[in-house]
Amino acid sequence: MRPCWIFGGAPISGKLLCEPPHNAYIIAADSGYSSVLEMGYSPDLTVGDFDSLTGGMPSLGEVLTVGAEKDDTDTMLAVKMALEAGYKDISITGAVGGRLDHTIANIQTLAYIKSHGGKGRLVGERDMVLLEGEGRYIYKRTDGMYLSLFSYGSSAEVSVSGVKYCLDRHCLENTFPLGVSNEITEQECTFTVWKGEVLVIFSKK
Repeated sequence: MRPCWIFGGAPISGKLLCEPPHNAYIIAADSGYSSVLEMGYSPDLTVGDFDSLTGGMPSLGEVLTVGAEKDDTDTMLAVKMALEAGYKDISITGAVGGRLDHTIANIQTLAYIKSHGGKGRLVGERDMVLLEGEGRYIYKRTDGMYLSLFSYGSSAEVSVSGVKYCLDRHCLENTFPLGVSNEITEQECTFTVWKGEVLVIFSKK
């Protein structure tokens, strides 16, 4: 299945930490349509109430207009449509670095994707955010990046090696930011979530 990339409305002024592969299915969420065009892509679908889009209505790809009064954010609408179409690998850009309330909403959207059998990530110019459940993960080192781990819930039991500050079945609490600003020191690190869910954030130094 092709990966799906959703463009939200947060500003994008430079190169992202990673970019959509050539075969990605691209959804623009409302004003994310402008970002899609500015980065040289063409959306397959644009969805939103278009209350924040300037420069006229979208003219490329399929366009779905929804009412302004709704429970779902435009990004959540795009996610739901992606999941309903069978896409499980979903990246959302234009989702971090803008309004704080929108960033928090997008982090919760990662939890929605995970709860519906998908794998989501938020991709920005300085940050990439993942939500990992129980399991073992391998992350490759990228120079100039911090690795931060935060419990998404009351607590999470984790192990991490190949980093500056290792942990062995340590309990991360959501009341103390112990996992902030770590660094991968080996070619790759091994990260295990024994219990709970963890926000994994890669940030440029």
